[in-house]
Amino acid sequence: MSKEIQPIFILPEGVTRTTGKTAQRNNIMAAKLVAETVRTTLGPKGMDKMIVDSFGDITVTNDGVTILEEMKIEHPAAKMVVEIAKTQEAEVGDGTTTAVILAGELLQQAEQLLDKNVHSTVITKGFRLAGDACIEKLKELAQPVTEKDDALLRKIAMTAMTGKGAENAKETLADIAVKAVKKVIENFDGSILFDKNNIKIEKKSGNSVEDTEFVEGVVLEKEAVHPGMPQLIHNAKVALLDCAVEIKNTEIDAKIQITDPAQMQAFLDQEERMLLKMVDIIQASGANVVFCQKGIDDVAQHFLAKRGIYAARRLKQSDMEALARATGATIVSNLQDLSETDLGKAGVVKEVKFGDDEMTYVTECKNPKSVTIVVRGGTPHITDEAKRALTDAIGDVAAALKSSSVVAGAGAVETELAKHLRKYAESLGGREQLAVEAFANAMEIVPRTLAENAGLDPIDVLTSLKAAHDKKQIWAGIDVFSGKIMDAWKQGVIEPLKIKTQAITSASEVAQMILRIDDVIASGKDRTPAPKMPEMGDY
Repeated sequence: MSKEIQPIFILPEGVTRTTGKTAQRNNIMAAKLVAETVRTTLGPKGMDKMIVDSFGDITVTNDGVTILEEMKIEHPAAKMVVEIAKTQEAEVGDGTTTAVILAGELLQQAEQLLDKNVHSTVITKGFRLAGDACIEKLKELAQPVTEKDDALLRKIAMTAMTGKGAENAKETLADIAVKAVKKVIENFDGSILFDKNNIKIEKKSGNSVEDTEFVEGVVLEKEAVHPGMPQLIHNAKVALLDCAVEIKNTEIDAKIQITDPAQMQAFLDQEERMLLKMVDIIQASGANVVFCQKGIDDVAQHFLAKRGIYAARRLKQSDMEALARATGATIVSNLQDLSETDLGKAGVVKEVKFGDDEMTYVTECKNPKSVTIVVRGGTPHITDEAKRALTDAIGDVAAALKSSSVVAGAGAVETELAKHLRKYAESLGGREQLAVEAFANAMEIVPRTLAENAGLDPIDVLTSLKAAHDKKQIWAGIDVFSGKIMDAWKQGVIEPLKIKTQAITSASEVAQMILRIDDVIASGKDRTPAPKMPEMGDY
């Protein structure tokens, strides 16, 4: 009599497990779907997406990372592709769509090799070799750029904004982006340091995008604390306080017994004298503008206004730091220590009204290391998209200066890399050659998508592009407006090298990681019932 074999369960109940080719195909399909979502937004003729969240708030954009973040993607493999976009945004600030569609196409090409029984480890090795070859070739192709190349930097900024909602004002915005980056970058031992937090971008709806203004200083969403204060101060001497201009409460519980109204008056008079002393310290330092991170008492506000001192309170830590960098002031934590040496300088401090909102402008700073851009637009949606376009432009200009290298866009670089990889594949033996050729095919997704989004025939365009590159025209790219091949460098379609190297590296690495997964073990949702409330009859 045969023994019945008892099934063995090693995973808890509710866990789903997908293995082998099924797991691989599911992951590849999910990643490809993410790429397909953003693919139509690429290039000057890319379309926009409208995303409506659960509260009914609308976002209209063609910025890859914004779309993917707003979509709240759940699939684990798809999330890995979204991470590419987030990394690209953090590292460069632009090129998110390129990175994502490249990852999707690498997996599409890998799927065809898997169908031909090429093992996934062979594909990943070939992809690694191809990725390294691309980076080397890109460094060869790259052209130098420095802070003095204003015309070239403007072209980089304009390339970043072409196809975005703010394209109509791209010349104005490009000038602002270049000015802002050049103001805040610092040379340190021959390398360029850039902190994007030193460029503050404020949004104010109303007027057109053309009215966006660049402020050599800081713009605060704050107003003067007292209506009697001056609304305009020239030759401002700015004090930055990280302490309250009000009477502190005692640390211990204490009671004050007052038996006589005169005692009460004396108590109030003493409070007033203490506040007056604080205002005296501020005035004695020579400050005529005070920005306080904490509160300012009503009585202190009155005295400050009487002495013609402009004050704003409850500023954010980031705003205080920006003011310190812009004006050269020192943030003081103890009011008793405030002296003339702690003060910063600004040409003008003024209160400006936008509709129902008041803002404080701290402008005409001598050598500001923190600047502000006030973005305008007809509606909040337009202003938001203009801000995203400007952020991309700033990121591109900074990335170009940090790496000191740029390349042409318009699909020129990708076509040249595809040509280089096909030649490189011939030097390889074994099946890795197939993976390198697949990588070369994947590189052509960028020019192909640019052509498709412009309503052109991608086969005709790619054929013409390849023919131009075979004739050693390394910067031959697509003119999506005429449908012809152009010299992208001469036409001013220029991008920082970092966009390309980062996109290729991250897309290649994520594609390799997804291809190596052959088992997906997903824990079931926690099905533990909530504790039941006792009913009245239970007692």
